[in-house]
Amino acid sequence: MEADVVVVGGGTTGPFAAIAAARRGKRVVMIERFGSLGGNLTLGLNTKPSGALVGGLPLEIWNLARSVGGAGEDYMAMSKTGDVKIASPCDPEIMKILLTRLCVDSGVQILFETFVSSPVVESGTVKGVIVESKAGRQFIGAKVVIDCSADADMAAKAGAPFIMGAGDAAKTMQPVSMYFTMNKVDIKRLADWARTSDDIPARAIPDTEEGLAYGLWLTGFNKTLQRFQAETGIKLQRDNITLKTADGLMYVNATRVPGVDVFSPVEFTAAIVECYRQIEAVAKLLREQIPGFENATIGQIAPVLGVRETRHIQGEYTLTGEDAIEGRFFEDSIGADASALDIHEPRGGDVDFRGMRPYEIPYRCLVPLGVEQLLIAGRCISADHTAHARSRNMPACMATGQAAGVAAAIAIDENVTVRKVPIKKVQDELQSMGMPLHGDQVN
Repeated sequence: MEADVVVVGGGTTGPFAAIAAARRGKRVVMIERFGSLGGNLTLGLNTKPSGALVGGLPLEIWNLARSVGGAGEDYMAMSKTGDVKIASPCDPEIMKILLTRLCVDSGVQILFETFVSSPVVESGTVKGVIVESKAGRQFIGAKVVIDCSADADMAAKAGAPFIMGAGDAAKTMQPVSMYFTMNKVDIKRLADWARTSDDIPARAIPDTEEGLAYGLWLTGFNKTLQRFQAETGIKLQRDNITLKTADGLMYVNATRVPGVDVFSPVEFTAAIVECYRQIEAVAKLLREQIPGFENATIGQIAPVLGVRETRHIQGEYTLTGEDAIEGRFFEDSIGADASALDIHEPRGGDVDFRGMRPYEIPYRCLVPLGVEQLLIAGRCISADHTAHARSRNMPACMATGQAAGVAAAIAIDENVTVRKVPIKKVQDELQSMGMPLHGDQVN
């Protein structure tokens, strides 16, 4: 198969790259190892961006979800540094359908249940990818490859330099987790109790029963966790629990396994087994300690492990913690992001979740060193460990995917490499899609 643009990975990032390139008339093939799109957003049951969706394709698809009852309105969540505007969770099953529909309607050729095993590189330039499926081993040629694999698998195999986690000798990385849902939760009873609790420092509690369907978000329960562990002798690896609703269903984020090498099948499997142990324990805690959960049962456990951090590709520019926290201006910005700073303590423990001013992501963070005709998007962009605490969040992943798709299409039109694409044309196209480029353009 031959394509103009090959997008590797159909998770939270890839569909936005694919749609953006296809809408500019390019032949796009997007390869996804599972049988549905959305990755951690849908299969992973995460459902909620940790920040507002400020424009472009991300806002388009969220508004589409809202129009069919698959998402609620944005809400203000209380955090350590004041209120944070957050896009409501989505219904993950509806989002799978919508992402697929937009890709197909845009002309994207999706290849489900297909694994990309390696890039094909000639004289330092990526020429396509090798894929594996029920059909066997096949080649897909491309003028540009966009690596949306989250772990930068294609970029690493193509020879692009990278660091793991914080880049220290210990390879410090944020821990992995696994979401699950609970059925038969009395959400109104939970919300009434939460309003009076002193154990939930970060929260959003709607005033109406209708608002509870998509708008309840509670993070804390630290004292409850400590008491439960002391009374039962059950050891958990996280100091807090996050609860949120989507279409009236309760989603629970309460597991944590630090220090996992996700590139080791043995360690990866052990992390899943440990998450199952923790899920059983947390469900017991909620039923016994938290009003509204008295009759609750485990509904669904995510079939994928939630991985927060692995490789950071080294690009033409590395976004720093100072850039992301101070909201520095970049002439080549391809998107302003309003995500929270969201750091899960690498050794276990608590979460540092803080609302901050919008920051900007330079195009150079999407362009890896040492390899031509390859772009990276999603949580593996060129960013340090601290900046990654913002850029790993879904709104930023969506924005970088969108920008990579636009840049790839324009580079092909202009007959130049993606490294030399006229950034002003990329920015003009992004702005025409309603994407703010600079922090002062975010409403």
